[in-house]
Amino acid sequence: MIKSSIIRQIFLLLLILLIGVLIFWEMIPYFSGVLGAITFYVLLKNFMSKMVKRGWNASLAAVFLMFLSFVSILIPIAGAILMLGNKIGKAANNSEKVIQVVKTQLGELESRFGFDLTSQIDASAISSWLSKHLQDVAGGTFNTAIGIAIMYFLLFYMLTNRKQLKESLMEYIPISRDNLKILGKETRQMVRANAIGIPLVAVAQGIVALVGFLIFGIESPFFWAIIVTIGSMIPFVGNLLGTIPVFILTISNGNDFQAWGILLYGIIVVGSTDNIIRLFVLRKLDNVHPLITLIGVIVGIPLFGFIGLIFGPLLVSLSLIIVRIYKNEYAPSKLDTH
Repeated sequence: MIKSSIIRQIFLLLLILLIGVLIFWEMIPYFSGVLGAITFYVLLKNFMSKMVKRGWNASLAAVFLMFLSFVSILIPIAGAILMLGNKIGKAANNSEKVIQVVKTQLGELESRFGFDLTSQIDASAISSWLSKHLQDVAGGTFNTAIGIAIMYFLLFYMLTNRKQLKESLMEYIPISRDNLKILGKETRQMVRANAIGIPLVAVAQGIVALVGFLIFGIESPFFWAIIVTIGSMIPFVGNLLGTIPVFILTISNGNDFQAWGILLYGIIVVGSTDNIIRLFVLRKLDNVHPLITLIGVIVGIPLFGFIGLIFGPLLVSLSLIIVRIYKNEYAPSKLDTH
């Protein structure tokens, strides 16, 4: 017969799990705000401590750091998203024309090499799919605004109550103190790698690509530089997300020299930027495995939208850390085998 104390314990655990699932389910559209608060807290915590030690009021220091993060990070990102959304809308509305141009170029290649590919391409079907899905990338404005509000609300509490936050984590998270310290340390390392390393490489490639677009006189160079930046965050895609469309559109306009020039520039010059940045900068951070980044992007974009390019890999990294903590806590080698 099962003891009543065990039944009560199971009931409480199930109740906690049920309530946790309900809260998490309702928070999913705004979960990027929670991850954003964690990210900014890790990045700003040391600055906050130094400012308080120098005599700053804790609330004033937190507001100042939050304002700096808003001006230096969120406003540029918001501008890029608005610009991207406008261009994506136009591209979606004219996607069938673009596909027809691609088919024309493929037809010329077919006549040279004797293969048949264009007959398998349904321009209207592809256009419908693009119109349906592309504009979703820049969507979710309302949820994004609420997510940002939640992020800064949590961030203010986390920055102004650092000691209480640490004590609460120690008290409520049901793992040993040693493993909790490991969780905190590895979380900080993963956050720095995801929030600084990945965007740093991407922005560097975007800037290098922008220089090439300006040199070869590509139309809308800043837009395509943003596309290269986004593509650089995705493993196995990289700057080709922007370079290939630019090549196709440029060669379709009869500018063969510029088209082939920007293609070679993208593959050789922009592509090498990734290795250079990783060699000299990311070795100081925890380099994130490409598979973690790829899976994170696949998971993050449907969950968080555009910002999922950063928060998706962070979520996957955190899940791996939790699995490692579980292994440390309950690995068979550490259990009583007698």
